[in-house]
Amino acid sequence: MSGAHLTYTYLEQLPVLAPSEYAQPVTWLGGEPPESWIRDRVLELTYTSYEMGPWAKRLGDNGAPFIWDEDRRFLMRAELDAAYFHLYDIERQDLDLVLDSFRAFRNKRPELFQRTKDEIIRIYEAMATGPYITSLTPPPGDGPRHAPGTSPLTRVTPRTPPSQPLRKLEKKGRKPVTDGNVGGALFGLDEVEGVDIQLDIFGREE
Repeated sequence: MSGAHLTYTYLEQLPVLAPSEYAQPVTWLGGEPPESWIRDRVLELTYTSYEMGPWAKRLGDNGAPFIWDEDRRFLMRAELDAAYFHLYDIERQDLDLVLDSFRAFRNKRPELFQRTKDEIIRIYEAMATGPYITSLTPPPGDGPRHAPGTSPLTRVTPRTPPSQPLRKLEKKGRKPVTDGNVGGALFGLDEVEGVDIQLDIFGREE
């Protein structure tokens, strides 16, 4: 691709499903369209911080962010992968070829790669035999959430208070977090040491 812009000539060649495809019934959901099924999983996978609040509202959600649960996330990602194999009409005999093409993942973390591959294939085959029912309880989109207004960014609190005062955000070239301004947005644990930050400013109605 030459140039620094994306023209319709390039765009129309990309293998992206048309929005109308998500409204078409699929056999692996018992004749229901996959739109809401996919949205629920995308919502829970991406909305883990108040910084993603506008995106969550775009998807029709006004609750608190979801708790990052690695086991739930693993299964939801596998479900989405298997679903898209079906949406793109990829045959079972081609799954190994496609999945094995992720060589960096396969070489660096072979055990996790094999576990991921096996789970995707298992779900793909379950979808091929009839309506698929997730094993997640509660189902995707209804997973556990953080308490309203609390920060999902502080996951570990030091056992002892920090020996030095917190560094000012200005030293890192970021704007301070104030009402209506989220500064650099991506906080590290060094910036929230020993603090359970309340991010109620992100939950205010405009």
